[in-house]
Amino acid sequence: MASLFKYYLTFALVIFISLHLVMCVELDVGGGKGWVTPTKNDQLYNDWASGNRFKICLCFYYKKDSVLVVTEEEYERCRSAHPMFFSNNGDTVYTLDRPGLFYFISGVAGHCERGLKMIVKVLDQPESPPQVSNQTASDHHKKGGAAVQFNGFGSLILLIIVVVSVIVAPF
Repeated sequence: MASLFKYYLTFALVIFISLHLVMCVELDVGGGKGWVTPTKNDQLYNDWASGNRFKICLCFYYKKDSVLVVTEEEYERCRSAHPMFFSNNGDTVYTLDRPGLFYFISGVAGHCERGLKMIVKVLDQPESPPQVSNQTASDHHKKGGAAVQFNGFGSLILLIIVVVSVIVAPF
């Protein structure tokens, strides 16, 4: 009976850790304030973005606005006739699918010019262990912050350690 319990526990741990490998980490853009037009600091979102290390997804929460992914030139002009991505549903999740720069602007007239825009830099997967920010990962509707990043290899090692511990441990 103990042996059967050990295998069920191992199976549950394998499933739990495997889900961690495929889950999307979502960050709330702007933290608790969301995607709103800044009152004074027109670099608010670039300051927020530069303080975070991104992996996978960004969440934009807003009312009566929109999010566009544009080119660098369109970002500088604060307008785009044909954005690479557009959403105006108030609860937008955008997947960062490659390393490089991503340019986000508001699609509402005047908002981008008042600072509702952001550049996000996505780094290549590091060779060394990733840096851990002093902020915690956010849940879907909690305050935003940087996500603790685990690369796939680190999670695989963790999975192996847990499975071996459970199999070897006496019950």
